[in-house]
Amino acid sequence: MKNTFFALITAFVLLSCQDKKAENFNLDLLNGYWEIEEVTLADGSKKEYKMNENIDFFEIKSDSGFRKKVTPQFDGTYLVNDADEKIKIEKLADGTYISYKTAYATWKEKIVTLSEAQLILENKQQIKYQYKKPIPFTIK
Repeated sequence: MKNTFFALITAFVLLSCQDKKAENFNLDLLNGYWEIEEVTLADGSKKEYKMNENIDFFEIKSDSGFRKKVTPQFDGTYLVNDADEKIKIEKLADGTYISYKTAYATWKEKIVTLSEAQLILENKQQIKYQYKKPIPFTIK
């Protein structure tokens, strides 16, 4: 009994000390338009976004690029301004991060999920931003 307990404790310690490997995301999936769908705060409360005035556009080449806010139009196009956020992809031991830089601030968000249909980013305050691919709306 004593040996079994010791073996379990040893196994737990060894497993918890192993390096966690960063997710190996296909970063090409990040390129394009993403619409915020939901924000989950650190306390678990959520805010849903039914409609958005702005959509995020990401462009990554290799490990750097930019994010820009764009405004969808009724004809399916987007209004674009000159403001953008320079971004760099960082693969660290605990995950893959997007580092942002503007003239006013720098910050990081961890990529939690990245697929063709969904993007989830988490900041250091443990706020999660859930995105989906936008569906263009048109008036006929």
